[in-house]
Amino acid sequence: MFRMGSLKSYNCEQCGNDFVSRTALRYHLRAKHLGKVHCEKCGREVLRETLQDHEVANHERMTAERQGCFWDMPSKREAKFVAIEMSTSCRMCPRKFGTIHSREHHEKQDHHFTASKRAQMATGFSPDNILDYKNPTELKRFVEEKLRPVPGPASIACATEIEAIINLIKECFPLPIARLIKGGSYIKGTDTQGWSDVDIVLFSEAFENLEDCKKKLPEVIDDLGKRLKKSSWASRIMMEKRNQSSLRFHFKCYKNHHGHSFDIMPCYDMLGPAPSTGFKQSFYHKIYLCNDTDEIQLYSMSLLQYQVEFIKASTMKVKDLIRLVKHWFRTSFAKPTAQNKFRRLPSSYAIELITISIWQLAGKPVFFSLIQGMRAILMLLVRYPEMCIVWHKHYSPNSTIFKKAFQKQTRPFILDPANPTFNVCENSNAWDEVAHVARRSLLKPLFNGVQAKEPWLFTNDW
Repeated sequence: MFRMGSLKSYNCEQCGNDFVSRTALRYHLRAKHLGKVHCEKCGREVLRETLQDHEVANHERMTAERQGCFWDMPSKREAKFVAIEMSTSCRMCPRKFGTIHSREHHEKQDHHFTASKRAQMATGFSPDNILDYKNPTELKRFVEEKLRPVPGPASIACATEIEAIINLIKECFPLPIARLIKGGSYIKGTDTQGWSDVDIVLFSEAFENLEDCKKKLPEVIDDLGKRLKKSSWASRIMMEKRNQSSLRFHFKCYKNHHGHSFDIMPCYDMLGPAPSTGFKQSFYHKIYLCNDTDEIQLYSMSLLQYQVEFIKASTMKVKDLIRLVKHWFRTSFAKPTAQNKFRRLPSSYAIELITISIWQLAGKPVFFSLIQGMRAILMLLVRYPEMCIVWHKHYSPNSTIFKKAFQKQTRPFILDPANPTFNVCENSNAWDEVAHVARRSLLKPLFNGVQAKEPWLFTNDW
């Protein structure tokens, strides 16, 4: 319980919602939480008697085939397209709350998540970190030699193999395909040496509507997985555990021995290849009114092409900066432990959008210093509660959906340029850790004595 102004408010410890009386709180507990327990693996609240079935359906263990794989497992793929209230999930336990404030209060009270503990759990600079470089030349050389994909015959061979596996997916797909959309870092041009991800959305007219798609999806995904396992490429495909809406596997390029993470998503085509402005606004309205996370995921698959186009339109220099910031995330944060296994750092899509926004604030320079660009991004991350980034290519600032999303005033706030209902920052519950590591990074040798220069002078106000 806490005091709000002159009125008492009664807080539900299960979900963080507030109520004006104890009676209202008791009614809420009986209606929403009675007989339910938290799944220790995913944090979802499920009926006690269905917990075992939930674990079998959603958390099956790795098969012997995956455990015996011949190349290193990559990091877990992030949640796609939509936020699933990660920002209100505890970092140390599976509890979820109604507000970020309630979640933070719980972390302090129940887990003693102090500033010193946050610093200890967040920071993990790897040996020979790029932040220890002494000059811009070293950083530029690192990007060109270690991060940017190698051009030439190797790149051509890689592209040929990826196109071949996509054709195989089309051949193995058990339904007729009306339209296909490609996404992921490989398609956007933000992939790095040694690893990339590829998203494939397959639209089929065999799905009569959204409900029919949801009903048939598990069988379609299972069928596709079985066919791929029987194909001539099976030895180079490592399946992940089944996902609610997609088939995920890792594919090994034969010649230069690097990997690609594939996410195959069958879907009912709700938007079409060239929707009118009015139809698109109606589509956004349906997403906004939808309360089913799985349905929102299916709706949002139709927007992948616009997300890809937005990132892909960036210059090569901006994509190098994106690669650099992603590398900073991979090499500057402590790995999650059993104690904070529910921590979620910002998605790679959020990183891409932040980088593009900073570049646009600088006036979209064609040539610029990577150190200046990275310094500006880290300074913005330190001030994450003030972050408010929006674009209006696909929706008007006067649209009702945009206004409602903007009025929520959740921070940090980065509105998906293709979806006015999606704040991409909500996929993370660790922005305070990001700010801490960014602050520490700015004290490293790479930024020693570095001052803002044109066109980055706007950072002097930060």
